[in-house]
This record gives sequence, structure tokens and C-alpha cells, in this order.
Amino acid sequence: MWDPDKYLDFADLRGRPFFDLIGRIRAERPRRVVDLGCGPGNLTLALAARWPQAVLEASDSSLEMVQAARAAGVAAERLDVRDWRAQADTDVVVSNAVLQWVPEHRELLRRWARELPRGAWLAVQMPGNFDAPSHRLVRELASAPAWASQLDGLALRGDGTVDAPRDYAELLADAGCEVDAWETTYVQRLSGADAVLEWISGTALRPIRNALDDAGWQRFRDQLAPRLRAAYPARADGSTWFEFRRVFAVARTGAD
Repeated sequence: MWDPDKYLDFADLRGRPFFDLIGRIRAERPRRVVDLGCGPGNLTLALAARWPQAVLEASDSSLEMVQAARAAGVAAERLDVRDWRAQADTDVVVSNAVLQWVPEHRELLRRWARELPRGAWLAVQMPGNFDAPSHRLVRELASAPAWASQLDGLALRGDGTVDAPRDYAELLADAGCEVDAWETTYVQRLSGADAVLEWISGTALRPIRNALDDAGWQRFRDQLAPRLRAAYPARADGSTWFEFRRVFAVARTGAD
């Protein structure tokens, strides 16, 4: 389960990589534009505004996100990204901050590049900060004796979840694509009490939230909060610097 309201707490910062990603797509008049993992739909609306003539296809695996997207005016469908198949007129596919949840995403990228029509654009962005303190501290606490029995087996992603940009460039080039791959570390200034905890509560901590009852969730947060405060000390004005690495790849099929 996902909480669209919590996810949108930092909507501007979460949206910046999306706009950096789609800014590298040079499609002029695509027939069909697909948003795989549309979330609450706020960014999907930007695709509709950029390519108003295109058929817009949006999906997400979360029922809560699909409902929020529909409320925002996006005709989203509930769909696991692994089950998506391209229509013959698909000219642009965007997958923003989704594939890190899919262990087999490398094979998905190969299949999409193979199945998309010649000249189509495939743009993906994934967080690449799984060895950062924000994630490392979560894994350490979850494996502690007090929590291990309740949280054993959760997909708490670690280093190696996402590859380096060059790896995706090689993968997509081998699939016959023209590729632009890069990484960016955003130095984000978060405000509010326990800002880093609130940030990851909307994303990385979702598996833990889903595994615990309300009381357990509050205890876990209470134990995690001081660890995060030590790793991400607040400035004198109460704000916190949070470095967030992202990995991008934009490919055009049929380059060979």
C-alpha cells in the first residue's frame, strides 16, 4: 500500500528528476505516450501538456495511487509494470522512480527496447542511493533482534539494486538503441522536524509500514529518528541537507 498524500509532501523535489528526464526526450508529435508507474498523476499531467495530441496511457501497481491519479484527472489503470505490453503506436515510454522496485528490470528494459516500434523513446529514472545512510540505517534497524522476526524477508533494497549509468547505456546500446545515460546527485534542502524520516516514509519505508501495525510502526519510527538525525544533522535554521543520487537513461530504438 502507498500513501499518495505522504508521497506528495515533497512533490517539487520528487518531481525535479522527472523533468530532467523528459527534457532529454526529443519526440515532437508522438502518437501514444505511456507513463509506467504514474503515482498520483501529478507528473503525468505534464506529459499531457507537452504532447496534447497524443493518446496518454498511464498505469500504476498501487490501487491508492491509481485512485489519486484518477481524482487528478488522469485515466490511470492498475497494472504491474512487468505485465505491460506496448501498443503498436507507442512512441514514448516514461518510467520514473519505478524500476528500482523490480529486480528483473534489466530484462524488462531489453524486452521493451525490442518490442517498441523503431524510433520510439524509452526514458527511465531510478534512485541510486541505496547505500546512503538513509537506507543503510533502515536495513540495520530492521535486522536488529527487536525487529528481525517481524521484518525478515522484506525487500529492503541495498547496494546493487540499481546499476551505474554506463551499465544501462551498454544494455540499451546492445539492444540497438541510441542512448543517453547519466547520474545526478541532488543536494536537497528539506525542512521540518525529522525531515529525512518523513521523506523516506513516503517511499523506502513503505514495505516496513505495510508489515507493522500502527503501534509497531510508531516504535520503529521512534527508534529510527535519532539515527537519521545523527546522520543528517539539522542546520541552525532547522533545515537538513539530503543528498540524493539518481540514475537516468534515455534511449531511442532502432539506432542500428
